[in-house]
Amino acid sequence: MPVLMRFAAGFCTAVIAVGLPGTAEAQNVVVFAAASLTNALDEAARQFEQQGGAQPKISYAASSALAKQIESGAPADIFISADLDWMDYLGQRHLIQPASRRNLLGNQLVLIAPADSDLKVVIKPGLDVSALLKGGHLAMADTDSVPAGKYGKAALEKLGAWNSVRGAIAPAESVRAALLFVSRREAPLGIVYATDAKADPRVKIVGVFPEDTHPPIVYPAALTASSKNPSAARLLEFLGSPAATPIFEKAGFTVLAHSGGA
Repeated sequence: MPVLMRFAAGFCTAVIAVGLPGTAEAQNVVVFAAASLTNALDEAARQFEQQGGAQPKISYAASSALAKQIESGAPADIFISADLDWMDYLGQRHLIQPASRRNLLGNQLVLIAPADSDLKVVIKPGLDVSALLKGGHLAMADTDSVPAGKYGKAALEKLGAWNSVRGAIAPAESVRAALLFVSRREAPLGIVYATDAKADPRVKIVGVFPEDTHPPIVYPAALTASSKNPSAARLLEFLGSPAATPIFEKAGFTVLAHSGGA
């Protein structure tokens, strides 16, 4: 453990860290991750730390917001997006380390309702989502920028339902915020990922969107271009390793590929 020595002079306080060799190796890893990863990634981070890894410090939000923060200079070691577009966005701006990029996980898009709902929906072309709402709102992450919202809009367009419900959308800043609208009964229905629904016992899945109604849901991860933290590469390797697979599968994710162990 580093020893912290403080010297106060007037209104200024200097903090000097006197550490042992390898202190930099064990510095915290700052991770910016899509909100839908919250439960599973928290568990994976705990396991990584228990196995001797550095402590991950994780910030969760919409992938769009996190990518913009990284573009603005926010310090992060790893970025995990809920779609390819926002990872591509950073890649085009040379803000990730291209060789580190990998597709970690997949997910499903679902329609949810409060847990005591008796609604069951077969999602197919011609589905009248507006009628299912019965005058209420459809909770969705922002359809212009947030991956879950973009997937949801694409699915509704493919099904021919978008124009009838676009005026009834309750927009949320992230998919977890959309989940809360339904969980708190502020909206009768919502579109989220299957993993979000599994994480909240106050909601239930009432329908699953066919995979051909929206682009494939892929979670890419990469080291940021500014990261100089050796522990970040170890954490990223761990997240793609067989050791992390049970954590993500238990949460409902599909593990896309293994990176060779941690």
